[in-house]
Amino acid sequence: MADFNYEITEELGVISTNASGWTRELNMISWNDRPAKYDIRDWSPDHEKMGKGLTLTEEDMSSLKELLNDMDI
Repeated sequence: MADFNYEITEELGVISTNASGWTRELNMISWNDRPAKYDIRDWSPDHEKMGKGLTLTEEDMSSLKELLNDMDI
């Protein structure tokens, strides 16, 4: 697998925590020194390990927010 780097530039919030202590989080993350994007993924308690996740642009996040606001949850 290719090397990559990341920096969590802003921790926006924890969505959930599982029994092993890993958290599903919404953060702003800069991947490979690029501008930060919204990111949802699972993290180990020390943020050293991560699970697969979803990275969203500002436009993606705006569309998702509109969809969620329109839902009856």
